[in-house]
Amino acid sequence: MSAPLTIRKPAGTPKGGVIVIQEAFGVTEHIIDVCQRLADAGYLAVAPAMFHRAGSPIVDYDDIPAAIEVMSALTPDDLASDVDDALAYLLSEGLTQEHCGITGFCMGGTVTYHTAVRLKLGAAVTFYGGGVAAGRMGYASFIDEVDKLQTPWLGLFGDLDRGIPFADLEVLRTAGEQVVTELEIVRYPDADHGFHCPDRPAVFHQASSDDAWKRAVAWFDSHLA
Repeated sequence: MSAPLTIRKPAGTPKGGVIVIQEAFGVTEHIIDVCQRLADAGYLAVAPAMFHRAGSPIVDYDDIPAAIEVMSALTPDDLASDVDDALAYLLSEGLTQEHCGITGFCMGGTVTYHTAVRLKLGAAVTFYGGGVAAGRMGYASFIDEVDKLQTPWLGLFGDLDRGIPFADLEVLRTAGEQVVTELEIVRYPDADHGFHCPDRPAVFHQASSDDAWKRAVAWFDSHLA
């Protein structure tokens, strides 16, 4: 079963293509907006519905147990299959793999990192993906896999995120310095988990979000365009 795709196209010829991987809440309005903002920046953006096996639910931001339940039903093979569906679409539009990138948020940030390990794409950007020091979702930890990265990877994290201690990020950064593939980690001292989502006012942080988005687009511009 193929993952349904949310697609947003730029006005002219795409600079490249970007796969957008959802949060643990589904293909929310926030994820659709990310696709549109990437299209506005010149990219062909596509978001696979990773929860399609469960009917593609949109989970309320306050219902963490429901999000964990549907997310926990997915395996790394399921997630890879959905990413590959999205990549196949981008390739069918005439793009080459080196001109395709991936970004993701929360759960999607974790998938993004491990896609950068599994595939050689043009660029990858993770927003607050968990599993840095201890594996999650069936994956090994970021640290354990850093020497296998094939894709230039940018990680954007908040220091207030209790689920992703910044000390773990510094271990990853140090390990990444030994890796040939380009790796960069940016930490925001006033940001918590989910800081880029304006639909979550309790954690949204405008200044950090604005800076992170500029860096993400610049990363894609420097590697894909």
